[in-house]
Amino acid sequence: VQLVESGGGLVHPGSSLTLSCAVVGLDLRYYAITWFRQSPGQAREGVACVANSDGSTRYVEAVEGRFTLSVDKTKKTVDLQMNRLRPEDTAVYYCATDYERIRSGFCPYAAYEYDTWGQGTQVTVSS
Repeated sequence: VQLVESGGGLVHPGSSLTLSCAVVGLDLRYYAITWFRQSPGQAREGVACVANSDGSTRYVEAVEGRFTLSVDKTKKTVDLQMNRLRPEDTAVYYCATDYERIRSGFCPYAAYEYDTWGQGTQVTVSS
């Protein structure tokens, strides 16, 4: 399985950006994929996840109502639509998955639970 993120960039506060995680080698009939982010000097934190146990998405409080995660099974991507971006959203964003997470149908936010990561894409929110 390979994950490839794209869509990062430099934007002003209040702007929107969509990140895409291309999934290679995984049948998206079954999935558990989580978006993480990491700022300099900070631990990697999970921000949003989706698992097809029930197809529902989860978000951490810091992004709830601003970020929306969606799965496109035709394009085989998991997209993170980010609205009303803030300077504190600045980070390298990663998508991650793991076979045990896929089997369980649950996507926790602990980074150590995942063994497959993309290379990351930088998001910078600055005026």
